[in-house]
Amino acid sequence: MYKSLLKPLFFLKKPEDAHYFTTGLTKFTFNFPIVSSIVKSTFKLDDPRLEREVFGLKFKNPVGLAAGFDKDAKVIDEMAMLGFGFIEIGTLTPKPQDGNPKPRLFRLPQDEALINRMGFNNGGVTEAVERLKKRKSDVLVGGNIGKNKVTPNENAVDDYLICLEALHPYVDYFVVNVSSPNTPNLRDLQEKEPLKALLSAVKTANDTKDKPKPILLKIAPDLTNGQLDDIIEIVKETGIDGVIATNTTIDRSQLRTDKNEVKAIGAGGVSGKVLKNRSTEVIRYLSEKSEKAFPIIGVGGIYSPEDAIEKLEAGASLVQVYSGMIYEGPGLIKRIKKGLLAYFSR
Repeated sequence: MYKSLLKPLFFLKKPEDAHYFTTGLTKFTFNFPIVSSIVKSTFKLDDPRLEREVFGLKFKNPVGLAAGFDKDAKVIDEMAMLGFGFIEIGTLTPKPQDGNPKPRLFRLPQDEALINRMGFNNGGVTEAVERLKKRKSDVLVGGNIGKNKVTPNENAVDDYLICLEALHPYVDYFVVNVSSPNTPNLRDLQEKEPLKALLSAVKTANDTKDKPKPILLKIAPDLTNGQLDDIIEIVKETGIDGVIATNTTIDRSQLRTDKNEVKAIGAGGVSGKVLKNRSTEVIRYLSEKSEKAFPIIGVGGIYSPEDAIEKLEAGASLVQVYSGMIYEGPGLIKRIKKGLLAYFSR
């Protein structure tokens, strides 16, 4: 029904308008008891064989919602009804910020891809915390944290520590995001020495807590092998718990959409099917070169059970979806879980 009826209607709206319309409609309708009952029975698929224990957390299943969909922790309970094993909120920053000027989200239907230059638009970490205090579901939640646009890189660590402190009692793991292409100079923090200093500071602050939370690093797909070697070394040296591979790409060479149309869109990171192969390559490289020294969450171009299995075979312990759900619909989560059960049974 999604691809034949709902998707064409949603795609009549501008992408960002469609997103807010969909999440608002979900928030409103899913909280009617009869609707929530139907949704849960439709999308639920629990099986012990899907359970995973990764960086000390027990996941009901390995399929998560990637950061960016629920930046402000507004629909965690509703998304949990769709059967996700975990949900990542954010990217959150200390202060609210509007993000980049609109339009800033674009569909490329020919490529089943998206281009976004959202720019960490969010209501700030304090607002998100108030919502997290009220959530009802027991789904695992990750907090993806970043810096405000106006914060210079030399002070970036302060922003990450503010977010860590505020979110710590209310999330199950943290993701340090230095790989978005849409905040000026943010990716400079992926360089070896700044990244090591940032992660060490976050890890030290986390370790002072009574119950430290897993710390993950989200990386770009555009890193060279040499830079990926640095990532492996930094993860080992700082003792953080894992990596999310990958964020959106600035590479547009694989797009089939008319080059003039893509050029007219302007700057932004590309997600979707075109990212599938590169994100898998990064996962495989990190897993093999590190000799599986740390867990990896695989994200990028997952549109089918086969795509998810490919990520797991490459070395991922868990996977996340976002663009795939936009093009394939929420039924994708259950299809992936069914595919994984069939794969595990072989």
